[in-house]
Amino acid sequence: MNIIPVIDLLDHHVVHARRGERQHYRPIESSLCDSSEPLAITRALLELYPFGTLYIADLNAIQGKPAHVDEIAIIRRYYPELRIWLDAGFKEARDLEPWTGLDITPVFGSESLADMDAYHALTEGDAAHVLSLDFRGDQYQGPDTLRKTPALWPAQVIGMTLANVGSNEGPDYARMQQLTEMERHSTIYAAGGVRDIQDIERLQEQGVAGALVASALHSGQISRDDMMRISASQAN
Repeated sequence: MNIIPVIDLLDHHVVHARRGERQHYRPIESSLCDSSEPLAITRALLELYPFGTLYIADLNAIQGKPAHVDEIAIIRRYYPELRIWLDAGFKEARDLEPWTGLDITPVFGSESLADMDAYHALTEGDAAHVLSLDFRGDQYQGPDTLRKTPALWPAQVIGMTLANVGSNEGPDYARMQQLTEMERHSTIYAAGGVRDIQDIERLQEQGVAGALVASALHSGQISRDDMMRISASQAN
């Protein structure tokens, strides 16, 4: 089970995401450090555990505001070996241009896609990317053909339940089960609602390959020892 920490960037701060209600997000208060500055939060997460991948949601870019290119470039400079999955609200191919040279893996969120033509334009040339299938409540956000056609999915697919983000209510297990039963060649990652290591273990039992986690790391509900135990159990 691959645990991927998440940082949500809004107006130059890491914020505490709650239920996808972006207008209410406030700078994060973390037990890991006393700052909401992106590099400081990244450093604190990597001191907690040697994560190999960091997921960044650039909420400014997703909402059509100037992106956090400089902040993410600084993270890349300090941590050149860190894999960065970036959701910057990619809608069309030209949206990728500001990130050229930063060695990020783009996350194409279905909520940002107007139609299948937009998805095909973004993925032209079969460049490495991650697909996020975005849900608000029971409503899927994006081109329905994409949700229903696993043959179009890339190697990594996120099931993003926005209403569960920061809710402390647990993941949407039913949706994760549905996605793992549909996939044929993709690995599925859960996003939204992970509270503790028991949630991680239950997702693992469902065949979910990884989980995106934020609140449970900053609150200490998932500890370094928890992650070490999960890692050791996989090695065995």
